Amino acid sequence: MSQPQAQARPDVADCRRDFPALDQQVSGHPLAYLDNAASSQQPQSVIDAVARYHREDHANVHRGVHTLSHRATEAFEGARDKLRDFINAASRNEIVLTSGTTEGINLVAQSYCRPRLGAGDEILITHLEHHSNIVPWQQVCEQTGASLVVAPINERGEVELDQFLGLLSEKTRFVAISHVSNALGTINPATDIIAAAKERGIPVLLDGAQAVPHMAVDVQALGCDFYAFSGHKMFGPTGTGVLYGRESLLDAMPPWQGGGDMILEVSFDGTTYNELPYKFEAGTPNISGVVGLGAAVDYLVDVGLDRIAGHEEQLLGYMTQRLGDLPDVRLIGTARNKASVQSFIVGDIHPHDLGTILDHQGVAIRTGHHCAMPVMDYFGVPGTARASLALYNTEGDVDQLVTAIEKAQRLFA
Repeated sequence: MSQPQAQARPDVADCRRDFPALDQQVSGHPLAYLDNAASSQQPQSVIDAVARYHREDHANVHRGVHTLSHRATEAFEGARDKLRDFINAASRNEIVLTSGTTEGINLVAQSYCRPRLGAGDEILITHLEHHSNIVPWQQVCEQTGASLVVAPINERGEVELDQFLGLLSEKTRFVAISHVSNALGTINPATDIIAAAKERGIPVLLDGAQAVPHMAVDVQALGCDFYAFSGHKMFGPTGTGVLYGRESLLDAMPPWQGGGDMILEVSFDGTTYNELPYKFEAGTPNISGVVGLGAAVDYLVDVGLDRIAGHEEQLLGYMTQRLGDLPDVRLIGTARNKASVQSFIVGDIHPHDLGTILDHQGVAIRTGHHCAMPVMDYFGVPGTARASLALYNTEGDVDQLVTAIEKAQRLFA
């Protein structure tokens, strides 16, 4: 009997049809959605998965003996297994479901770092970080007396590896860096940084919010100790995310929040905490969101992260060239190794004014400091316009962006 043929992966160029929100007009123009670094759109399969849960399976997880609770639990825990495979974690116990990258980083800051740090210790980050990878470490330093050390960047928006490694010392107790910069798209040399830290026995956390939608991530190959990311940037629902943690570290960490589901036994004399990963998942979770996140993982795997990366690399090159050819446009962030983000300034036009004019042309971009004020300070600007790509974007979207910028320039001439 002949073997069934493997189903061909969908063409990336055809993926736009899977996203119903893109099939609309804004101010009489086709929508060119270029704000994916803030939040990506959702494919129909994710929307359907969430709706199906609410329509047929809505019940609390882990706590019921009835059919709906069983079905909800199966879908919820099934998503955890998909996420484990998606980033190649060694165990499902290493997948803590969170509300997003921010919660994951705060969990590590308070549960891992706070009990271990003291005066004279240092946490090392970079000048590229999102506020969510700055403020939690500042808070821990205030709580413990430790110091926050910041590795510098260059005019391209790159971390100078030699300078970063030079800041690793016997005082360094923790390293936290973005895998990909949300403001500039810079891909940091994570593998080299992790290897150097491991030689010194220093744990490393990666903020992967801008990486997982655009490239294959293998936490075991990277060798990181923690990896945090969000669902809403990878075609999933808002209010969902993952903290990967090395099991031996998670096992030794105290719970961050207390309540239901993170316990095995409670009395007024004391509490016995639940096993991993539930020890860190207090209260009723965002069940439908996690179900939708599992569907988003299915979608990404079906398309193929390698194909997504290739498509976005080509499109980023096209967008960078088109923007660079415009008069009086300053590109902010020109790293040699980049993901699908480009920040820019158009003459003396304030980014917010530019964003408003572009919106009237059907072009959605992000304007402002992008929760990366230190990056803006480095480049001497209050904010930028930021166009960010996803697998469903096309050269037509970029052309629409450029045409809209040209109109803005004429209006402000």
